[in-house]
Amino acid sequence: MDLPPPVSIQHPYLLFLGDAADQLAAKTADGVARWRPDWCIGQLRMDGCNADLGLPDMTLEQAAEAGARTLVIGVANRGGKIAPSWQEVMVRALELGMDIASGLHNKLTDLPAVASFAKLEGRNLYDVRHPSREFDVGTGEKRPGKRLLCVGTDCSVGKMFTSLALEREMKARGMKADFRATGQTGILIAGSGVSVDAVVADFISGATEWLSPANDPDHWDLVEGQGSLFHASFAGVSMGLLHGAQPDVMVLCHEPGRPHMRGLPGQPLPDIAECIALNERCAHLTNPAAKVIAIACNTARMAPDEAERTMAGLAQRYGMPCVDPMRTGVGAIVDLLD
Repeated sequence: MDLPPPVSIQHPYLLFLGDAADQLAAKTADGVARWRPDWCIGQLRMDGCNADLGLPDMTLEQAAEAGARTLVIGVANRGGKIAPSWQEVMVRALELGMDIASGLHNKLTDLPAVASFAKLEGRNLYDVRHPSREFDVGTGEKRPGKRLLCVGTDCSVGKMFTSLALEREMKARGMKADFRATGQTGILIAGSGVSVDAVVADFISGATEWLSPANDPDHWDLVEGQGSLFHASFAGVSMGLLHGAQPDVMVLCHEPGRPHMRGLPGQPLPDIAECIALNERCAHLTNPAAKVIAIACNTARMAPDEAERTMAGLAQRYGMPCVDPMRTGVGAIVDLLD
């Protein structure tokens, strides 16, 4: 069953890197280029840009001629403000027939020059971090279809990458599967979704139910996780996702060797066994059969032999597959899914 999204961003994309100070500043564009290369026809870099996605450099005019439908703001600039020079680029893109999509906290619709010109030209502005519709509260009612939710010991440990890797592997095997985006980068990769961190707390579970509706019995929704039940800042979002997704199975995402919870130097990472147990206990409110079936590790900071030993040790200790989606792939997880 197709999902009617609150936004449906048209591609091909032209990825705007602005004057990004480094590659990390362009992480949104980097994620889109990595997972949807066939949607990206080029990158637009301004003077002083130190990021490079390896895509063809294009002017707005070249991109429009090549068929670009949307200019994606794939960079966060210093101070989080949209510079006047960026707005000039946006207005010209609108003039050339492109829509604009952004995952910044600053809203495109709050920029008078951009908003007025978009209205004049009949173009769309997508502030993907900000939901474009209202949601009902969650009901917890069982609905057909299967769901997998990635949960984490912490923030930024690979929940989106794991979900996308699972979608790719499952579709390659001919399985029915769809990635359901719950964050701004994921929405730009999927072309639709709900940024749940911008949803009022009472409606997070309802928004997730809406995002992952009733489906065919053999269809899998791969719901992108957010935060961690053990993170003092973001546990509320994680709980809402657990209840709304009603996952049949979960994959625990983890970065071995991380010294503390992201942004909280005084708080160590939770014990993995405790994290598995709490996620299962909380998920049982809306799906009593929910269980963690695998561990996905982000071992990017490890040497290959160290990563292999670490994953083998975790697999043995917890009696479930342990993979790195980028190093080993996720085939061992998909083998467990009907």
